[in-house]
Amino acid sequence: MASLKEIKSRINSVKSTRQITSAMKMVASAKLHKAQGAIENMLPYQSKLNAILTNFLSTDSTIESPYIVSRPVNRVAIVVFSSNSSLCGAFNANIIKQFTQVIDKYSSTLGRENILIYPIGKKIEVSVKKMGYTTRGSFQHLANKPSYQEASELGVQLMDLFASQEVDKVELIYHHFKSVGSQTLMCEDYLPIDLTGHKVDVEKSKRNIDYIVEPSAPEFITSLLPQVITLKMYTALIDSNASEHAARTMAMQIATDNANELIQDLTKQYNKSRQQAITNELLDIIGGSMK
Repeated sequence: MASLKEIKSRINSVKSTRQITSAMKMVASAKLHKAQGAIENMLPYQSKLNAILTNFLSTDSTIESPYIVSRPVNRVAIVVFSSNSSLCGAFNANIIKQFTQVIDKYSSTLGRENILIYPIGKKIEVSVKKMGYTTRGSFQHLANKPSYQEASELGVQLMDLFASQEVDKVELIYHHFKSVGSQTLMCEDYLPIDLTGHKVDVEKSKRNIDYIVEPSAPEFITSLLPQVITLKMYTALIDSNASEHAARTMAMQIATDNANELIQDLTKQYNKSRQQAITNELLDIIGGSMK
């Protein structure tokens, strides 16, 4: 059995760890609150943009855009989102696992040279390089400080590659923030954009159309699509950022709870050992006085 001094030392050590995890939880919580604010501020704009697009699609207009053209995939671009730091549970492990599955699917048919990888976050960037792939840039700063301007520039870069047929498909891999305790791993197509998803509740949309459009609805939709596409990149970025902070908040909460349980167990063990030591000393005193 461990000595009283050793148990006391372990209790102090766990208490120090608990202070660290508790502080990290509070920091992650504050960052999560800020990230949720960014999502809430962006949602009205996104909802209105999607409503406008849905309304115009319900007119059955013929739309011509390079971003809706589906063609055989000979070259693919993958944008994958992770965090820059650890201590966020299985957040990064799940991303890397999903990315590996996607890479395995494409490498068997396209070859490594036809897979363009855009890693956002240090953890996935390091993993990509360990796998032997060359990244198309470093975007670690975006994982910590999401920027609409830079997300938009990345979206435009990918749109140019797709429109010029340098890539035939663009995929996003990220976590979608649902709540503090729930983040959903997403793997979805970024380009070509699927307009069928916007053609919902057509009759309702037809009743709501009250736009006067110049020069024409198809031309307006064609100019609107790039904004929808770039906004989707920013949405994925802040979704991933919020999910990271939520995962770290939960991980630090669990670590703090575990530290509390361990302290209770060690305190019980300490008290039991101390009581046993006192009992042994009393028995020695009694035994000595009887001689």
